Amino acid sequence: MQRSMRIIAFGIVAGLATTLAACSESSGGGSATGGATSAGGDIKIGVVLDITGAGASLGVPERQTIEMLADQVNAAGGVNNRKIKLYIEDNQSTEDGAAKATSKLLNTEKVDVIIGASRTGPSLAMRPLAEKAEKPMVSLAANQKIVDGSKWVFKTAQNDRVVLEKMVDDMKAKGLTKVAVARDASGFGEGIPEMLAEVGKTAGITVVKVEKFAPDATDFTSQMTNLRASEPQAVVIWGIPPAAGLAQKAYKQLGITVPVYQSHGIGNQAFLDTAGDTANGLLAPLGRMLVADQLKADDPQKPVVTKFIADFKAKYNANPSTFAGHAYDGFMITVEALKKAGTDPVKLRDALEQTSKWPGVSGVFTMTPTDHSGLTKDALVMVTVDNKAWKVAG
Repeated sequence: MQRSMRIIAFGIVAGLATTLAACSESSGGGSATGGATSAGGDIKIGVVLDITGAGASLGVPERQTIEMLADQVNAAGGVNNRKIKLYIEDNQSTEDGAAKATSKLLNTEKVDVIIGASRTGPSLAMRPLAEKAEKPMVSLAANQKIVDGSKWVFKTAQNDRVVLEKMVDDMKAKGLTKVAVARDASGFGEGIPEMLAEVGKTAGITVVKVEKFAPDATDFTSQMTNLRASEPQAVVIWGIPPAAGLAQKAYKQLGITVPVYQSHGIGNQAFLDTAGDTANGLLAPLGRMLVADQLKADDPQKPVVTKFIADFKAKYNANPSTFAGHAYDGFMITVEALKKAGTDPVKLRDALEQTSKWPGVSGVFTMTPTDHSGLTKDALVMVTVDNKAWKVAG
């Protein structure tokens, strides 16, 4: 499967109405096209996403979001009268593909900043390349390892620890202490059982059984049978669609009746379509976008989330996923930093670290030199599913 690069260029003519330049797409080397260049030149944003392969249900809406936002920003005059040019690469949901794409963007296209990848494994493969080049990178994935100790890498998805903290709060309130875990065998699931045991220790929570599954697995009979045999009081399924939905089905089909918790990796229609009625009653710490219509009027995220949903539906005739929300946050936080700092790498990194109380789709972000994630467990709400619809858990 060839890796494709989509380059979107929008011309900005000073003092006149904004005009939209042509878009081009090519395979292999690719070439940039666009309209007139403003003083200072184009701002080159490289994007690496899981557009095909196991992570496609994440990467496709992320690409759609970033393309839509680039259109909007450029239509409003760009960033300090400079147009944004996107260089979008498909990593095919592989670590090797992500590394090659990142190298191309940094060394051939000479981008100013990189956004991506969609998942943890590819993001971890990109990290050392961005750090060596000393260019800011904003991942859309969750694992805290993506940013720990890095001076150059940021991320917008709620990290695993805060998700587990929210999950543990719910387990503690219900007196659940014996937990079995089925986790994605890729980077997304790495270290989750150990972190759950650590976070849950003060609540008396222990992990009694751990099973792994490949991101593209289709049969979960063995894993769920083994979890059932451990006689847990609750089950955690940690994965992304379609695997997470298929695991949910197997959980129900084997007659397991204890509460099931899913990770923040299920926040899209693909999960609901795969799991079907078996998703009813599950619990998951998820972002507010999925329950936007149930948010209080004074919630600081509500205006942002409501507008994003409306814009996405108007353009693509579909509801955005939480992964699209991570892309919104990654792109717009980057744009805000570019407005303040321009494209100088150090100044841009420092501006990203100064993001403060910024209301996005995934939460209200506050970045610092020692916190490149910017979110706490307060960015999450416990959500359930009722008749194939997301609901705030009671």
